[in-house]
Formats: sequence, C-alpha cells, structure tokens
Amino acid sequence: MNTSDIGDYELVSVIVNFGMGSKILHAAKQNGISGGTVLLGKGTVNNKILDLLGISDERKEIVLMVSDEETAGQVLSKLNEKFHFEKPNHGIAFTTPVCSIAGTSSCKSRSFSQERGDNVIMYNAITVVVDRGKGEDVIDAAVKAGAKGGTIINGRGSGIHETSKVFFMDIEPEKEIVQILVKSEVVDAIVSSIREQLKIDEPGNGIIFIQGVNKVYGLYD
Repeated sequence: MNTSDIGDYELVSVIVNFGMGSKILHAAKQNGISGGTVLLGKGTVNNKILDLLGISDERKEIVLMVSDEETAGQVLSKLNEKFHFEKPNHGIAFTTPVCSIAGTSSCKSRSFSQERGDNVIMYNAITVVVDRGKGEDVIDAAVKAGAKGGTIINGRGSGIHETSKVFFMDIEPEKEIVQILVKSEVVDAIVSSIREQLKIDEPGNGIIFIQGVNKVYGLYD
C-alpha cells in the first residue's frame, strides 16, 4: 500500500453511563469501526441535590476506538443520532488526532505530520495522571477554575506488578487518570489551578498533558 493513499487516524472517545459501553461498541461496529476498548471510570457532576443525597459520583464507561478520520467522523455522527448526546447525561463523545498506530492490522498510518489543515481547535482534553485517591482533588481544582466536571479512570492492571496501557501510556496500578474536556480559552486557568493545588511540578506528584479535540458531542456551556 502506498503511504500517500493512507489517511490520518483519530482516537474516538465516548464517555457514557455504566452498562452502555457495549452498546456504543456494537453501534460503532455497524458503522465501520472494527473494535475498541471499554474502561471503567467514575464521573462527577456539580449538583447540590445529588451531593446532599450522596450520589454525585456516577459510574461511567469510557469507550476508546481508533479509525481513519473520515470513518471516525461518520461514526460519531451516527452515534449522536442514536444515543442523543445532545441531551443531558446521555454522554460525551469526541475525537483526538492519532500520531501513529502499531499493533493492529485494521489500521495502518503514515508517519506523523503536524500538517492537519487550518481547523481551529475549540476544545481541549486535559489528561492528568496522579496517585490513587488524588483524582477528586484534580476535579476540585479544575472546577474552581471553570471546568464542569471530569471523568476519573482507575489505572489498574490485573496484578500489582502489572500496568494498564491507557491513552498510549503505561499506567501503574496505584494511579488514577483524570480526563477533563473544556473550551480552549479556559485550559490555561484550569491547568494552573491543578498544578498549584496538586503541586504537580514537584517530582512524583503527577503528569498533565493536553490534546486538541477535533469533534465534540454532548458538552454544554
């Protein structure tokens, strides 16, 4: 295959209520994506009534799928039609660029190029890796700076000496991964708040990285 004929690839991320992950995968396969991975996470909502009832934390499933750019856009649109991400609490779906792909025969990508057109990045995904139990502190710091909430993923392997690979990174069993999706203009304030409250710049306290987001469904101002 000529590498000039190979398109760009994207990571499709869908965050939905517990039990919906398999339905998302099934619908995605029907529309052209060969498969994916479902992770268990915990979502947070800013709701005083739910806080009083002690049920403000919700179990979430994070579905990760990789596909070519055109298929990813089509699948995201079809998923939105079927699962109505525009309605509150129905889920969030977005795509991020993939630099390169290895380990799957269904996707082959060319060498990474920074040239992806003149698309303006309106949203960013902030990913924070911290020690287990610190995920809630990350959410608190982010909300203080303008975020609506986030999703906490437990980075646990099947054994204490094993690791899980999440977002192309090896995550130790004692870590939590926090993902926060926000408008680009508030990224600096949110990252600064997290760095200050969690003392991220001190050795061993965590890692933050930011990804541009291409398409988003299910976010509200």
